[in-house]
Amino acid sequence: MSSTTLFLVPTPIGNLGDITLRALEVLRDVDVIACEDTRRTRKLLAAYNIHQSLISYERFSETKKVSRILELLAEGKNVALVSDAGTPLISDPGSILISQARNMGIRVESLPGPCAAIAALSASGFEGPFRFIGFFPRQKSVAQREITRMSLTSDHTVFYESPHRIMETLELLGLSLGDRTVCLAREISKIHEEYIVGSVREVIERLKDRKMIGEVTMIVHGSSQEEAIDETVIKQRADDLLRSGFSKKDILRVLTEETGMGRNRIYDILLKIG
Repeated sequence: MSSTTLFLVPTPIGNLGDITLRALEVLRDVDVIACEDTRRTRKLLAAYNIHQSLISYERFSETKKVSRILELLAEGKNVALVSDAGTPLISDPGSILISQARNMGIRVESLPGPCAAIAALSASGFEGPFRFIGFFPRQKSVAQREITRMSLTSDHTVFYESPHRIMETLELLGLSLGDRTVCLAREISKIHEEYIVGSVREVIERLKDRKMIGEVTMIVHGSSQEEAIDETVIKQRADDLLRSGFSKKDILRVLTEETGMGRNRIYDILLKIG
């Protein structure tokens, strides 16, 4: 195993003071820093008087740039991978690099640090299991499939959304989830940090006529066991899974996991709706 290391270094999502002492130490010591936007990373490094070689590594050139970074690692250079803000690979590029570096025997070390999804989930007060789906899907059929899952699962769902699309997304959630409780977090760790918790309709009302700025993190509370089960929703989700190539046995397993309901109850519902 090579002693050369690829470090995954989280960077502040707003307040520059949120970077860890260990992250600063790594950024000072590595030979090269791979980053999404060299201009943004230089601003962060300048704030801490760090002067390192940078190489751009953003999603649209990820495949091309990965070979150069792998060459550096093969030469024994230590490399730090950072995203524009937050933890690398949480809806940011890096998976190709990490996979190929591991295949070469390169050590991969992930540092803990800022992550908007975790910060927002913590502040929401929603306790229990959760699922993170990255950015909310733009394709309508995929978006509806995710909302169907939200209507079934007892897990909380966390996702990112742009300020320009958030109202449209909230309206979609309201149509299927009714008065389900949600938490909207924006500008986390910045001056105008805000958390809005309430039903989907209450949040829409709060945001009405407001100009939204900054990336939004949404947490949709999982369904409770007391909520009535809409059998048409179960059928829709089963149909989606069937079209995706799942066997009936797998569909039973997935629906049991997503809803938190007993296997026998799901089986009876599926038999009844055909």
